[in-house]
Amino acid sequence: MKARLQEIIEKYSEINNKLSDSSVLNDQKRYVELMKEHKELQSIVEKANEYLKVLETIEQDHQILDGPDLDLRQMAHEEIEELKKQEKVLEEEIKILLLPKDPADDKNAIVEIRAGTGGDEAALFGADLYRMYVKYAEKKGWKLEILSSNEIGIGGFKEIIFQLSGVGVYGTMKFESGVHRVQRVPVTETSGRIHTSAATVAVLPEAEEVDFNINPEELRIDTYRSSGAGGQHVNKTESAIRITHLPTGLVVTCQDEKSQYKNKAKALKILRSRLLDLKRAEQEKVIADKRRSMVSTGDRSAKIRTYNFPQDRVTDHRINLTLYKLQYIMEGDLDELVEALEVAHNMEMLKGSN
Repeated sequence: MKARLQEIIEKYSEINNKLSDSSVLNDQKRYVELMKEHKELQSIVEKANEYLKVLETIEQDHQILDGPDLDLRQMAHEEIEELKKQEKVLEEEIKILLLPKDPADDKNAIVEIRAGTGGDEAALFGADLYRMYVKYAEKKGWKLEILSSNEIGIGGFKEIIFQLSGVGVYGTMKFESGVHRVQRVPVTETSGRIHTSAATVAVLPEAEEVDFNINPEELRIDTYRSSGAGGQHVNKTESAIRITHLPTGLVVTCQDEKSQYKNKAKALKILRSRLLDLKRAEQEKVIADKRRSMVSTGDRSAKIRTYNFPQDRVTDHRINLTLYKLQYIMEGDLDELVEALEVAHNMEMLKGSN
C-alpha cells in the first residue's frame, strides 16, 4: 500500500503543476478534466500523507527501542502501540477511498415517484416524499426541475418525475430507489385507524446523448391534449407528448409544458435515462449474482424503508437502522440515513474486493 500511495501523491503533485501551466489554463476542457481528477485525489492524498507520517514515526520509535535510554525506550514502546492503532484505522479509511468509483456518481439524477398500494393515501404520501426531496435538495444547493407530473385533486401525485442537478447528485441519491412504506392515519380516514400505504422511488443517472444514442426510427411519437386533475383540459392544443421506444416497449409521457417541443425534449431526457438504467441494471445483475447486496443493487421491488408517523420512527430495512426523528427527516434532514447507507455499501464493496 505504501508504494501505491506514494505514486498517487506524485500524480497529485504533477496535476498541481499542470494546473498552473499557461497552456492548460488556456484549454478549458483540459483544465476542467484536471480539476476533476485533482478533486478526486485530494482526500486520498490527505489521508495518505497522514498514514505515511504515522509509518515514519513508528520507524523512528523502533530505532529508539535499540537505544540505551530506558525511559525513552518505554515512551517509544507506548507510542508505537498507539500509532499501530492509528495505522490500522487509516488503512481501512484509505481502502474505502481507493475503491473504484461508479462513474455515474457524478451525474445529475432523474427521480421518479409513483403511488403504490393505498389509493389516494399512497398518492398523498408520494407528494410528501417529493417535498422531502425538495427540501433535501435545497439544503444541498441542488437545482430541481419537474419533468412530468400527474396530480390528483387533493394534492397528491399518482406520478411525479423531476431532475436534480448539482455536484455528485446521483451518488448521493441512488440508494433511495425502492418501495417506501408509510404507516399513519390518513386525512381521509374518519375512524382514526392507522393505514399502511406505499410509493415507489426510482433514481436514475441522467443520460446524455453521448451515453445513450437513440435511433429515431425506433420511436413512435404521439401527440394529444394535456389534461389536469379531474380530467379538465388545461390546453386546447395537442402539446402533450407520448413517446414509445419500440424495441423495449418503454413509454414516456410529458404534458407539463405548453410547448410541444419542450415536452418532447423532457420526454426524450427521461427515456434516455431509463434506457441507460436498463443497460446498467443488466451489468449490475452480473455482479449481484456473484455478490448479493440490497444496498448496492437498489432492487426497486423491495421494501427499503418504513415511515411510521404515530411512533415518529423511520426504519431502513436494508441496514436495520431505526431513527426516531421522522419529523426532521420529512423536512429533508436525510444526511444521517444517506451516510449510513454509503458506509454499508462501502463495507460490502470491501468484502467483495478481498
